[in-house]
Amino acid sequence: MGLFLNVKKGGMSTTVQDFGRWGHQAMGMPVAGAMDPEALAVANLLAGNSPGEAALEITLLGPTLEVEGEGTVAASGADLGLTINGTPAPLWTCLSVKTGDVISFTGPKGRGCRAYLAFSGGIDVPVVMGSRSTYTRAGIGGFEGRALKAGDRVSCGEPLPLWKRTIGFSCPESLRPVRDPEAPIRAVLGPQDDAFTPEALETLFGSTYTITSQADRMGYRLEGPKIPHRTGADIVSDAIPLGAIQVPGHGQPIVMLADRQTTGGYTKPAVVLTADLAVLAQRIPGETVRFARSTPGEGAKLLAERAKRLAALGQLRSEYRTRPQAVGGEVKATSGAFTLRIGGKTALIEWQEL
Repeated sequence: MGLFLNVKKGGMSTTVQDFGRWGHQAMGMPVAGAMDPEALAVANLLAGNSPGEAALEITLLGPTLEVEGEGTVAASGADLGLTINGTPAPLWTCLSVKTGDVISFTGPKGRGCRAYLAFSGGIDVPVVMGSRSTYTRAGIGGFEGRALKAGDRVSCGEPLPLWKRTIGFSCPESLRPVRDPEAPIRAVLGPQDDAFTPEALETLFGSTYTITSQADRMGYRLEGPKIPHRTGADIVSDAIPLGAIQVPGHGQPIVMLADRQTTGGYTKPAVVLTADLAVLAQRIPGETVRFARSTPGEGAKLLAERAKRLAALGQLRSEYRTRPQAVGGEVKATSGAFTLRIGGKTALIEWQEL
């Protein structure tokens, strides 16, 4: 049996998210999904899940959850002051929880505003159009299409085999996502950069902008030097890619994020690299943003590096899970794996002693 989470406090904004609802934008359905997908994947791998399982995305002020059952939990992303039974608990580590344990957060301990809390088995909510992600504006997905609140009872799925053997596993520093709060946000030109003069583009890439209070999962409105258009801001509505920088008639940029609408009629001089969106998503109103020109090739390289980090973490978890255990003073291997090649075909054989 998996875990159950009894919500005592919902926190500022705690929603169920996975990698998102891809493939339905043509029908007007936004993608949603984690604002920091690498942090989500790391938390899941630490908790003993596959990278894309549903977990809790927590913004600034976290929830208070009472555990029912037995399993594991892992937190990643921003340090929001994770505690278990009132005692500070480490991030980036697989921890055990049992019935009666209380998970809570004391508040941000530094820069960054979004943390991810993954549980063995993943959060078990209905799959809607291929995803468990919450899209609150339409009340779709997640837990009843909304953020968690006091009185909710959230269930987790059945954990993967050997889940207990991941307890204590920690993500090495070298494999943790880096979210430099001062780093420029890289972007590629297009699709409507021709709607702006060279001077206007220099303004976009040469200025410092401040994140306004109108910043949420749909997009971040920025305030700073105006970016003038050649003629006007309006175009025939077209698709809005993740990370698109829209510039309406007032000349102030808006970066479109996970819950963005699927189409829009404002010019877009540039699109933020996918790998840098999480860097932006960890910033809060009042903090600043600088843009830097980049290329699709650099974006592809950064995504490949992210994939390598996650693959390396998955390999380390597998090795940790299948390590020999000491039993009665002797070393006893309770599980393992080997590769078998027969007739030109290769198979991975895993075994577990019961």
